Amino acid sequence: MIAETAAMAGIVMGLAEALKRLGLNRKYLPVVNLFTGVAAAVIWGGHEIKTSVFYGIMAGLSASGLYSGGKNTVEGLQMARKAKGDFEK
Repeated sequence: MIAETAAMAGIVMGLAEALKRLGLNRKYLPVVNLFTGVAAAVIWGGHEIKTSVFYGIMAGLSASGLYSGGKNTVEGLQMARKAKGDFEK
């Protein structure tokens, strides 16, 4: 189920990105990821409901963390490039 949870996290991230581009406020994305992950796990999980909800929570929180971590990494790299450019002048 771990591989399925990882795949669900990717799907949840894609859905969140689509909703963000449609105009959903970014501050709601973690909640949307959580509910989307739980819904996906319950629908496709094939396990008892408690287990599916647990895996759905993992997928939703993973999607939020992957997005946040990637965003922070990109921002950090951009700041480092700007700082390096300032020293070269």
